[in-house]
Amino acid sequence: MLDNSSKIPITGDPLTDILRGLRLDGVEYGRFELKEPWGIQFPAQPAARFHFIGRKGCWLKQPSGEWVELKAGDAVLLPRGAAHVLASEPGAQAWPIHGYEVEEVCKDVYCTSNEGMSECRRPGTLLFCGSMYFNLDGLHPLLGMMPDVMRTHELEAYEPGIPHLLESMEREVTMERVGSGGILARLADVLAATVIRSWVERGCGDASGWIAAVRDPEIGRVLAAIHLEPNHDWTVESLARMMGASRSGFAERFATTVGETPAKYVTQVRMHQARQWLVRDRIKISVVAARLGYESDAAFSRAFKRVIGSAPSHLRAEEQADIRQAS
Repeated sequence: MLDNSSKIPITGDPLTDILRGLRLDGVEYGRFELKEPWGIQFPAQPAARFHFIGRKGCWLKQPSGEWVELKAGDAVLLPRGAAHVLASEPGAQAWPIHGYEVEEVCKDVYCTSNEGMSECRRPGTLLFCGSMYFNLDGLHPLLGMMPDVMRTHELEAYEPGIPHLLESMEREVTMERVGSGGILARLADVLAATVIRSWVERGCGDASGWIAAVRDPEIGRVLAAIHLEPNHDWTVESLARMMGASRSGFAERFATTVGETPAKYVTQVRMHQARQWLVRDRIKISVVAARLGYESDAAFSRAFKRVIGSAPSHLRAEEQADIRQAS
């Protein structure tokens, strides 16, 4: 059921408050040993993609079609999992990733080679790639503003921790010590979260709209409260009190600044949070519906489908199938 008493402490920076709960959940990682020439097609998927270049360097064909060179020690994040290609050189023949033979190294970490598994420990281009979910469903506007590709070298000057994380990954990926696969997976999660934080702190690429609303001291405080407690029983009246405004004055200012009515925005945040609970946390539909204050599963399902586009019962199977096909 909905909580009627908000207890979340709000700081002076609403965007910091909203990002407080950011975490990444790795789905699957792979270590690639590749002999030139080579190319790998990565199809679009609902989870983010991460690539670390451990040895020799390679080229990335971005979703835009442009080729960019990646050097050893570079890392890239594709936050929305857009389709792309990694290759030894621009134009090299590329094969779908699911066509490569794999060997399990440890839980959720695999080794892959284009020369058979006997080559999985020999010199060649060395990559560490992964799929990961952001705990950002309630922050769907922010995720939509992120660029298709985020490269660590563009952020290193602003985030001192990134070079140290890259150095740690380079040591682990080349030394092949016991437990390296699991350590690399955790380092990848931390590095991806650091990249997002640095991008946000630099102004989100000068994005406007939702970011400008969050940066507004009064509207931002309201948005932070909604995102931090999506299952709270928010009403226009309670949100207006938080801002010290009348109901009508608050509703008008919120709609003008955010681009949605307060009620519609709260529903969107709740449904995106519900999506995470259903798909990633595997929580039952009835439990999610009750958490969000719906008296019946049917009422919740109707609201969910209006916002997300699929019924809760269908979405879980659809997203899990997408991940399997893209792996």
